[in-house]
Amino acid sequence: MTKNSSLRTHYRTCNLCEAMCGIEIKVRGDEVLSIRGDENDPFSQGHICPKATALQDIYNDPDRLKHPVRRTENGWEEISWQTAFNEVETNLKAIQAKYGNHAVGIYLGNPNVHNLGSILFGSSFIRSLRTKNRFSATSVDQLPHHFAAYFMFGHQLLLPIPDIDRTHFMLMFGANPLQSNGSLMTAPGVEKRLKAIQARGGKVVVIDPRQTRTAKLADQHLFIKPSMDALLMLAMVYTLFDENLVNMGKLESFTDGVAQVQSAVADFAPEDLAETIGIEAEMIRQVTRDFAQAESAVCYGRMGVSTQEFGGLCHWLINTINILTGNLDSLGGAMFTLPAVDIVDITTKTRQVGSYGRWQSRVSGRPEFSGELPVSILGEELLTEGDGQLRAMVTVAGNPILSTPNGQQLDEGFANLEFMVAVDIYINETTRHANIILPPTTGLETEHYDISFHALAVRNTTKFSEILFEPESDTMTDWEILRELRLRMEKGTKREGSRDYFTRFSPSRLIDLAIRYGPYGNRGMKPVSGEGIKLKDLRDNPHGIDLGALVPVLPQRLVTQGKRIQLAPEIILNDISRVHQHLQDSQMAQANGYDLQLIGRRHIRSNNSWMHNSERLVRGKNRCTVMMHPDDAESHGFADGQAVCVRSQVGQVEIPVEITDTIMRGVVSIPHGWGHNRTGVKLSVAQEYAGVSLNDLTDDKRLDVLTGNAAFSGVPVAIEAL
Repeated sequence: MTKNSSLRTHYRTCNLCEAMCGIEIKVRGDEVLSIRGDENDPFSQGHICPKATALQDIYNDPDRLKHPVRRTENGWEEISWQTAFNEVETNLKAIQAKYGNHAVGIYLGNPNVHNLGSILFGSSFIRSLRTKNRFSATSVDQLPHHFAAYFMFGHQLLLPIPDIDRTHFMLMFGANPLQSNGSLMTAPGVEKRLKAIQARGGKVVVIDPRQTRTAKLADQHLFIKPSMDALLMLAMVYTLFDENLVNMGKLESFTDGVAQVQSAVADFAPEDLAETIGIEAEMIRQVTRDFAQAESAVCYGRMGVSTQEFGGLCHWLINTINILTGNLDSLGGAMFTLPAVDIVDITTKTRQVGSYGRWQSRVSGRPEFSGELPVSILGEELLTEGDGQLRAMVTVAGNPILSTPNGQQLDEGFANLEFMVAVDIYINETTRHANIILPPTTGLETEHYDISFHALAVRNTTKFSEILFEPESDTMTDWEILRELRLRMEKGTKREGSRDYFTRFSPSRLIDLAIRYGPYGNRGMKPVSGEGIKLKDLRDNPHGIDLGALVPVLPQRLVTQGKRIQLAPEIILNDISRVHQHLQDSQMAQANGYDLQLIGRRHIRSNNSWMHNSERLVRGKNRCTVMMHPDDAESHGFADGQAVCVRSQVGQVEIPVEITDTIMRGVVSIPHGWGHNRTGVKLSVAQEYAGVSLNDLTDDKRLDVLTGNAAFSGVPVAIEAL
């Protein structure tokens, strides 16, 4: 711990969600006195949400592991780092020698993208495992965004970001940024930004099966049946062509496939689809007209359209709507960032733009995307016997038993492993199956730079956070753990002794190099400002540096052949035919007694399951309820607060009913990330507020066939009294 007992002020970025809020922390010695928003942060300007104050809870959590532990018949025992690394190396190599390299799998949880060390050093460790069984939270979250970007723009990370601060019409599908703080749209203080649209005479429209906090703020909210977003978007694209509203502007000169798209949507007139979608035909046409005729407009979609059976199709259509109306790469539309650490440029030069179908999963033949397989198939890979069966797993800051489909199946699969190692600070629902847990230091003990979220931000800024508290002796950072694991797995291979950047440099040194060679750096091809910036400039400006509003960058930034937008990728157009089959499947599920459709929901105090061990984030009114419309509750004979059984094709849970008219008839909602009641979990606060796991109901067989992303939204369920 630091020995400095004087009062001091520390500035950093909160890394608990995507918003990148600047925070001011008052400390004395190793005690946090207060955490509040940093009013001098040029991006967040003093905004803060409840999660930031929990940074000290994680740091002080008595349940947090600080040294390696081994699971024994008599419980967990603390062991030395040397012993832990030796056992991991020995066991993983023994399993690969016996069963083959692919008998070891790896899963990366969402927190990795929020941690500088993990995001920098994770890839080289993964490569050292030499396995094709790689999984991550990407395929239960944002994979459809990457899929559409890869096939349309040539790079999986070339993601369009809403220019929310200059738009006059914001159309949101299945997005609730007032709870998520902006997702794949890093936008601290998003409520003020949305209200600013209205203040300048613009309009905010939300399309969602539930009237969320964001929908209540909007000028217009339209209920839509779950998983019907693709049909609505197809009808909107039809309307653009039918009413001569297509106006692409500069995009027309470098876009291919417009005629093919017009032909593909010819059978999707609003009048034929309105009843199925749940929105009147004239309303569909009017929203389309308003969007196309606005001074500037942006269409944006998130979890509700990403985690459904047509996620890839939805995000292609969102991009298509923006392109056909000239609202891509234009002020107030969907734009591309130019961050100081330019990961698009770096990965383009290293030929890591993405990939598709280089290999398939063993059991169901699902194709890889960007080196990963869909995590929905992890359960079958664990439990299906035969050559190539997973015998060992590595998890890094992940809890797939709670966060990925069919948690009961995964629980059985992890219990069936011959060996498991987890890089994690907690003994949670997944890591309780580990043989060895290697705990890294936490946020306040590490330096930080948001590589990913600066690349997803609604404004170009840059900021580096120093270490606040020196780590305790005999602890290790995440990057040190991952580097050591990599070096041990490379022993005896042609990679042994390699001297690349990730064996020679620390995270801060790597960031310094990336900034210097980036678009604002002094060694870049065209420094934007003065002599360029470097890490020292960020250290001298702890509040951050503003680099300006988003600017048009197309066609130069495209990575496609000839730098042309591919509006009609064949693989995506071929997926349109699947929409009709989905309608038939939905009718069949209802006929079989699953008369309700389940969707998830998020809360501003709950970003991941590991945040549930903070008392200040979970106390208060029970948030783990099943929301139900009053008419559905009446027809089922349920009272508010009554405990009921929710049943799907893969499992069932007992949960109290919350009756509310903010949810559509025929739809019910359970929040994500709860279910801390499994045996062996060592999370004292979370267990007091256990709740139930949404993913004990979600079906691992329900996924977006096009992309492989899990389909959490629209799960057929039945609800019965206990």
